[in-house]
Amino acid sequence: MHSQRTTIVASLVLALGLAGSVLASHSLAAMHDQIALQEVLYLPSAKTVKAVSLGYTGLMADIYWTRVVQYYGRKHLADSLTYKLLPPLLDITTTLDPHLDIAYQFGAFFLSQKPPQGAGSPEAGIELVKKGIANNPTHWRLYYDLGFIYWMEKKDYKSAAETFAAGAKIDGAKTWMWTMAGAMAQGGDDLEMARTLWNEVLKESKDPMIRSNANQRLACINSDEAVIQLQKRVDAYKEHFGHPPGSMRDLVDAGVLRGIPTDPAGNPYGIDSYGDVVVKDLKKLPFITKGLPHGTEASVFYNKFVLEEKAKKLAEEKKKKEEQEKSSGAKAPPTGQKL
Repeated sequence: MHSQRTTIVASLVLALGLAGSVLASHSLAAMHDQIALQEVLYLPSAKTVKAVSLGYTGLMADIYWTRVVQYYGRKHLADSLTYKLLPPLLDITTTLDPHLDIAYQFGAFFLSQKPPQGAGSPEAGIELVKKGIANNPTHWRLYYDLGFIYWMEKKDYKSAAETFAAGAKIDGAKTWMWTMAGAMAQGGDDLEMARTLWNEVLKESKDPMIRSNANQRLACINSDEAVIQLQKRVDAYKEHFGHPPGSMRDLVDAGVLRGIPTDPAGNPYGIDSYGDVVVKDLKKLPFITKGLPHGTEASVFYNKFVLEEKAKKLAEEKKKKEEQEKSSGAKAPPTGQKL
């Protein structure tokens, strides 16, 4: 009898708890529908929400994350220029469940994108992901998300490089995190840091393709450093003689250089009509940021020459296939004609 009474009481407590949770859920849903419509600035704190959740903080976090997605979707479809409730909604969500990675990852994206695609607040996105990293220091993908915001939204290559490098050191992180870090450092003109990071790639990876890429990157960094020093000599010549040298030979004849310098690919450096030092064969050094011909943009994230070759090959294959299909169609007998 005592056991039966205990079971009944426990069942009633559980039922009341679940009913309270459902009631709280419906109350919060109704409250947020009204909030979203009125676009007020006030939201309950995470502490308040925890109090009414009756211990179901995970459930409440899921509900709030659903509200985040609904709110963002509604504002996005309306091409809204303001997303006032997005930061507090995300703060409550991630306070209720500090380990909800999706809220940090996509929430930061929602916050960082320029209006009307997002809230236009990369600073808020950065703070959100930093909160995620503080709560989940072993989740390397959060470092990727943070580095991506620094790179794409803030154009802060130094911070991006440091963030990717920090994430690359975490167990289980992909090797390409080092690649991203090195590329960011070079793109931000921090050649010393870029060299350190690419050497780290060589140290960490046994993959032949990754190692080949790292060695090519290091050769490009060597070239960049050489171009910087050579340009100083060219500028000094111009200041002394009143005009730029026509070639590296002029620098040698003037005693500025001992001999004509060559790049890591073995080709001599040149001087263009603008008086700038240039690299002869860009395909051999595809990731350089210095010594580029005028009008040529640096490409530190991918080998554009390889991509161009692939695109050319695909276009040729497509054309060949179309010609074959056309030829095959021309040879086909008319409908109804016996073979």
